[in-house]
Amino acid sequence: MLTIARGELIQIFRNRLVLVTAMVLPAALSAFFIAKHDLFTEVGSLGYIASLALFFVAGIGLYTTTVTTLASRRQNLFLKRLRSTAAGDAGILGGLLLPITVLSVVQIGVILGVLAAVAGSPANPLLLVAAVVATVAMMLALGLATAGLTNSPEHAQVTTLPVSLGVIAVGGWVGVTGTGDLTLLKRLLPGGSATELVLDAWNGGRPIGDSLVLFGPTLAWVVIAVALATRLFRWEPRR
Repeated sequence: MLTIARGELIQIFRNRLVLVTAMVLPAALSAFFIAKHDLFTEVGSLGYIASLALFFVAGIGLYTTTVTTLASRRQNLFLKRLRSTAAGDAGILGGLLLPITVLSVVQIGVILGVLAAVAGSPANPLLLVAAVVATVAMMLALGLATAGLTNSPEHAQVTTLPVSLGVIAVGGWVGVTGTGDLTLLKRLLPGGSATELVLDAWNGGRPIGDSLVLFGPTLAWVVIAVALATRLFRWEPRR
């Protein structure tokens, strides 16, 4: 798995489009929100800015790159060749997705660390870490499911739009309006509960037990996405 991961890391830094999508664009958008945090806290909160930064990296960088990578490796028959080696299916997927996952987690950590240094620390750092881990797991699982519907890297530009833009839109909606109204709908949509978790972790003010319940919908999306990936994912191009 580590050999596959090393090769994939090299490919990420060689591919300018992937590098921009995975790292430059999310970092630039997050830096803008942090630089203008005084303005954005007028409509939301620091937790709102943190949730937007999280979904820019996880929704644009991690999710989109996951789908594009798997579609590309399937199209050039690299996935098929890897299956003829001693590596198992889990090891192959783990090796391909480990580099972008690590890069995304580091990027999220740096961005949230800068936000904390500039504007103030989160009320519950451990809850924030758990929210980040749950969100990353959800976006990886959704990426695997979407990759099963994606025929090529070019096709990924279309198939990834509903989820990547959707989670950012839901995150912005919950971050600004809260969950006082349409509570169940907001929490069940992908990214809704994760956003509320980040808000609780950064802003505080809610019993920890109430926040822990919010992991349910996010982890449910992980289960649903993995089940879909199991049925939809293909190792060879569709004939």
